[in-house]
Amino acid sequence: MTERLRCCLSLVAALGLLAGGAGAAHADEVRLAVVLLAGDPRHEARRLAQRYPGQPHGRALDGAQVAAAEVRFALEAAGKSLGLDAQEARSEAEVGPMVAALARQGTRFILLDLPAAAVRQAAAAVRPGEALLFNVSADDDDLRGVACSPVLLHTLPSLRMRADALMQYLALRKWRRALLLSGPSAGDAAQRDALVRSARRFGIAWSAQRAFRLSNDPRERDQANLNLLTSGTDHDVVVVADADGEFARGVPYATQLPRPVVGASGLGAQAWHWAWERNGGPQLNRRFTRAAGRPMTGHDWAAWMAVKAIAESVARQPTAGFAAQAQALVTGKVVMDGFKGPPLSFRPWDRQLRQPVMLAHPDGVVAVAPVEGVLHPKNNLDTLGADEADTACRAPSS
Repeated sequence: MTERLRCCLSLVAALGLLAGGAGAAHADEVRLAVVLLAGDPRHEARRLAQRYPGQPHGRALDGAQVAAAEVRFALEAAGKSLGLDAQEARSEAEVGPMVAALARQGTRFILLDLPAAAVRQAAAAVRPGEALLFNVSADDDDLRGVACSPVLLHTLPSLRMRADALMQYLALRKWRRALLLSGPSAGDAAQRDALVRSARRFGIAWSAQRAFRLSNDPRERDQANLNLLTSGTDHDVVVVADADGEFARGVPYATQLPRPVVGASGLGAQAWHWAWERNGGPQLNRRFTRAAGRPMTGHDWAAWMAVKAIAESVARQPTAGFAAQAQALVTGKVVMDGFKGPPLSFRPWDRQLRQPVMLAHPDGVVAVAPVEGVLHPKNNLDTLGADEADTACRAPSS
């Protein structure tokens, strides 16, 4: 698969240079790579076929390719061209050496479509000044906190950002009593912890917190019984923490009381939605669907946004060199249009892209967080996720 991707990307790049004329062919090349993982469990065929809400529906490379086509003319006007390559590691152990080799060979901007553990390995493989990495598909809070890195930026919203978005909306609707259902996996626990922390932040009380388990063991059947899980307590809304999405999909319209469902199913907090109808969203969705043959998801948008951010920084100061271009991104001096309304930039304290988060069900977008009435002294987008005063990231920003 990797060789086929490389051939396709090389052909796209060659056609782009020919279309841009002789001047583009001699432009300085901005080299960009997308690093993938063979056998990535998030992209297992059966899992992709389920199309769970808020989870990948395909490779983030698709979003990077769409963005590369969009930014070509702006880069050519600045005397630059874009070279995009796909690299697939056969195992997590290969990720660090692969990223280090790319940096040595002159690839300064690298997108990581990898699980969190592999992202950590990639960040440890390069030093500041060698390359700038963009995490486009791992939402783990630790990557923005205790495990943050000065060479790692994040375009996908973190777990905490999405939890904050949900709890802001519950507070806006005055759904103050919530029933929390969470599963047994480490991913479920991470979602649960983020939701509990955000509920405290925005004044949402738990009427109960209950554990579910999907199992073929008849003795554990009651742990997946929604009538039992959602009975015996009064609540305004059911919140589901389910990293796999399999249990959550069956919760809406199956609860003991007629209550809305949010979280891993029902109403979810997402970076992007195919039905977004403002700020140029329909045009972007059409371009992506034509290119990839499927609707755009938040993971696709995160890869698209990473390429757009790189192009914006290079176009702003084309002769400044990589160090200055990277510094401008890391310190939040580069402002981008993410087709979501307000201007976007990276937070200097944890290198997370500050951005609105869409509150959506499978058929449409209900609201966008930060919601009305939630304010911040400097930037309302910083009400989503770790603010400067409470960040756990200690890596220097410069």
